[in-house]
Amino acid sequence: DLGNVPAQNIYVKTIVSGLGSCRQQLGTVAKSLAMSRVLIITDKGLWASGMVESALESLRAVSIAAVLYTDIVPDPPEALVEQALLFAREQKIDGVIGLGGGSSMDVAKVIALLTYSAQSLAQVYGVGNATGSRLPLIQIPTTAGTGSEVTQISIITTGETTKQGIVSPLLLADVALLDAELTVGLPPQVTAATGIDAMVHAIEAYTSKLRKNPYSDMLACEALRLLSKHIVTAVEDGHNLVARSAMLYGAMLAGQAFANAPVAAVHALAYPLGGHYHIAHGLSNSLVLPHVLRFNLPEATQAYAELAHVINPYARAKPLTLAEYFIEAMQTLINAVKLPTTLRQMNIPESDLPMLAKDAMLQQRLLMNNPRLITEADALMIYQAAY
Repeated sequence: DLGNVPAQNIYVKTIVSGLGSCRQQLGTVAKSLAMSRVLIITDKGLWASGMVESALESLRAVSIAAVLYTDIVPDPPEALVEQALLFAREQKIDGVIGLGGGSSMDVAKVIALLTYSAQSLAQVYGVGNATGSRLPLIQIPTTAGTGSEVTQISIITTGETTKQGIVSPLLLADVALLDAELTVGLPPQVTAATGIDAMVHAIEAYTSKLRKNPYSDMLACEALRLLSKHIVTAVEDGHNLVARSAMLYGAMLAGQAFANAPVAAVHALAYPLGGHYHIAHGLSNSLVLPHVLRFNLPEATQAYAELAHVINPYARAKPLTLAEYFIEAMQTLINAVKLPTTLRQMNIPESDLPMLAKDAMLQQRLLMNNPRLITEADALMIYQAAY
């Protein structure tokens, strides 16, 4: 989730996409990057599921040694990243593979950047503070949501309820490898939440106030088309590889879209929900999405009308009617994938809403991209509508 980063057609140069590509092509891809001893960053759940084995087999087939770091947790804290860095240095690695959700891929970026760097983690927080070079990096997402495999940002938890971002072109992977077979085991609610997260990336990129551009628009529209068409099937029939492939590709396109046109108020209001109540990022976005869209409507009518045509090419009406249709369609999708729809359902005390509004105002790097100015009073009103 980027702040005020200059638009410059930011993208990962190589995308490998196809069923079985992790098992069949990872070794060859790693060999092409001159990797001989790689560190795979993943989590214990994926390791226990056996999903990492296909990656290991592909690397062994081309005589690449692999070591595993499996301690990744959601919202990775600084201490964990520092621990992973120590491990990487001890192992004398020459390449990094992030395999998992956004947290694994975010940590993989930092490990690739800092393993042999003179800079500390504290020195690279912020926009453009990383210097030098990094180790070769391959990213393999196992969820269709964050788009982290193609973005130049890593989010690290720096306190009890605070996070900081590292934003640098150095964090862009050499290769993003998309294999929908790796997403088949995702539970329906995770599929739903990460899918809505990806849709939010596309929507906010398309309406981003300061960096919206034709390149990001193209990516956002195709991402939203794929995601909106296939999310319900992916949730209801997790073994449908057509739907899974479309979701994974759509999430990647949405990641490339918001790498070029940053996200805004949905993410700004979602962050405090994750920070204070440890609600998954995708679900946090989903809880506030319809209410932020309604708030933005006066300034985003035309853009939302255009997005209505993306999800339904046959829709015909005046722009305001189409924009309202689009907002309702997003709410309908959230209902269809059976995600919680109110803050009350998440056991958030109503008395906490003013605190959440105050915290949301700290996300000015995101709020500045919103099509409509949001004050603390506005944020409180949005939370109240979501309650």
